[in-house]
Amino acid sequence: MAAPITSSPTTAPSTTQSYTGPMVLMTTLFFLFGAVTNFNDVLMPYLKDVCQLTDLQSSAVQSAFFGAYFLMSLPAGRLLEKLGFKRGIVLGLLVMGLGALLFVPAANSRTFGLFLLALSLLGAGITLLQVAANPYVSVLGPARTAASRVSIVGVANGLGGTISPLIGGLILFGGSAVLKARLAQLPLEQRLTQEATLVKPLYLGLAVFLAVLAALFFLVRLPEIESIPADEEAAAAQAASETGRSSALSFRHLALGVVAIFMYVGVEVGIGSFIIRYGESQNISQLSGFTQELVRGLSVVTNWAAALFGNNPDPIDTTTGFTKAVGAVLVSSYWFGLMVGRIIGIPLLTRFDARKLLVGVCAAGTLFVLLSIFNHGETALWLVVLCGVCNSIIWPVVFPLAITGLGKFTKQGSSYLIMAIVGGAIIPPLMGFIATHGGGLRVAFVLPALCYAYLLFYSLSGYRVR
Repeated sequence: MAAPITSSPTTAPSTTQSYTGPMVLMTTLFFLFGAVTNFNDVLMPYLKDVCQLTDLQSSAVQSAFFGAYFLMSLPAGRLLEKLGFKRGIVLGLLVMGLGALLFVPAANSRTFGLFLLALSLLGAGITLLQVAANPYVSVLGPARTAASRVSIVGVANGLGGTISPLIGGLILFGGSAVLKARLAQLPLEQRLTQEATLVKPLYLGLAVFLAVLAALFFLVRLPEIESIPADEEAAAAQAASETGRSSALSFRHLALGVVAIFMYVGVEVGIGSFIIRYGESQNISQLSGFTQELVRGLSVVTNWAAALFGNNPDPIDTTTGFTKAVGAVLVSSYWFGLMVGRIIGIPLLTRFDARKLLVGVCAAGTLFVLLSIFNHGETALWLVVLCGVCNSIIWPVVFPLAITGLGKFTKQGSSYLIMAIVGGAIIPPLMGFIATHGGGLRVAFVLPALCYAYLLFYSLSGYRVR
């Protein structure tokens, strides 16, 4: 989940300077955001088994990670004022690297608390990176090409989020037939201890990658970003003085927009987090031909990536119905749908009324989840996977609607909206609580339906400036 990117540069970069190198690094950074964030959708059911957790307990994975957005947003801004954006990026990468390294003792001891601490550090590092990195995209080149740069990093973010659950699923849930047979013969505690080690190469590799990336950012010259120019500040102050408001939250559409962002991030993360568990609850003993071909094709394509981490998994078995490995492919498909929707949405949002498109996707999301609840088997599962496409344009439409007409309170309103990303830390545990104590996952998916229904209300009425 990437924070919004400002598209109006505040400094004019030299026309003779090449920004190709820095732009490649920034694109890599946004790929990393998506990969690390969406890998949690595979990590959550993995830790549920390894640490023997309930659905509610396992949902703390997302709470630890996304809670950092809420806790670290303001401190990150203050740190960047002291360190500067370049050193802030380096620090964020190093904090993430420390979190990745903590997965080693966590896996060795199978201590869920250590896993949560590691995830909190990863989330804190990404929060600092988000606050520092987003403005850079708008200044790394001419203002007229800022929108294209925003699109490039957005697609990179989606690509990382699509690939990481797929590779992670192969490594954590795939494995060779020999390895599975050997683990099955071990006593429970020994088997869980062996399975816990599967995550170590992934995060050790991530830690090395983060260290290399931090070194590159330290060595590459990047432009420093100044504050908003005085003329823009004056214009904003004049616009705000005409409103007679005392705070961003005095604007009804902004206050409702904060709730909308909370609901959006919550439903996006909540559905992705529970796709594997939802599939298991459907008791699918026979997969359709389409799903089998999809799973077999993607597992063959990505086996080479698993080999880089010392794993040589067999192709995913699709003859025994739904498994966690199959579910990981569907998680990847969910995020792939979001990425494709964003690519398609770029021209659509320029040709059609963005708010009306928002009404359509929110209505479709509500309908898909409700139909899923009242269906069974693979149909129910694919209906929630399709929600990824519905999610694709919600953020880029809701965010500007919410800050429309705020004047000098625009920056304050943006901060509230970014803090609302904490919805990703709260909605999944609520779903886990309902699943554990309120009637299972089918009932828990009523909550995403309600989130989409609120977003539909916002797109129809709540966005209006009053």
